[in-house]
Amino acid sequence: MDVERDRGRYHSSASGLTVVAHFFGILATILMLVWLLHYREGLDLDSDDARRVFNVHPFLMFFGFIFMAGEAMMAYKTVKAEWQVRKFVHLFFHLVAMVLGIVGLHAAFKYHDQVGLTDMYSLHSWIGIGTFTLFCAQWLVGLAVFLPRSSPSHSKAMIAPWHVNGGRALLFMAIATALTGLSEKATLMRLQHQNEGRLINFLALCILLFGISVDFSVSLARYA
Repeated sequence: MDVERDRGRYHSSASGLTVVAHFFGILATILMLVWLLHYREGLDLDSDDARRVFNVHPFLMFFGFIFMAGEAMMAYKTVKAEWQVRKFVHLFFHLVAMVLGIVGLHAAFKYHDQVGLTDMYSLHSWIGIGTFTLFCAQWLVGLAVFLPRSSPSHSKAMIAPWHVNGGRALLFMAIATALTGLSEKATLMRLQHQNEGRLINFLALCILLFGISVDFSVSLARYA
């Protein structure tokens, strides 16, 4: 009885934190759009204006990559549904994150080509490309091991802890990439408006709090 009560308490805590995670994720998306549309000329991957091309990068790397990856983690660990359903939703959200992440990276490289910047010159880019490469590798391993019904149970049991903890680590690596990127861009832009600087700070804080909320939600949900 005590075990069941504890499980219910953990699951209740995880559900509340899932709501908090969505709040910070949606708020960060709104702040990102306000920043890019109001202060930074908008988004357009096919534009001749390099700034508008670049703006696709931060939007897709947060909403398309970080937010979707967080959704994938919460969908698997905190939603009451059949295991197969949760597994396919988890896989699908990660696939969406990977595809949109590729487009986001393409926007950054295209911007560098347009303005004549060297690729992969900053800590932000090093962490980012490393994170994305490991994310793709993690997705492929998960696809090969956990999706087929014929996969040996002992292989799934051996890889599962690495898969779960690796996913959590990659989420924070992605957030570290986002925060270093925002800091780097703010420094390079030499922001003319004080309000823009405050907006970027609040955006970065919301991204960090989103990641923390996702991580706690997933951690507590494992007891459910």
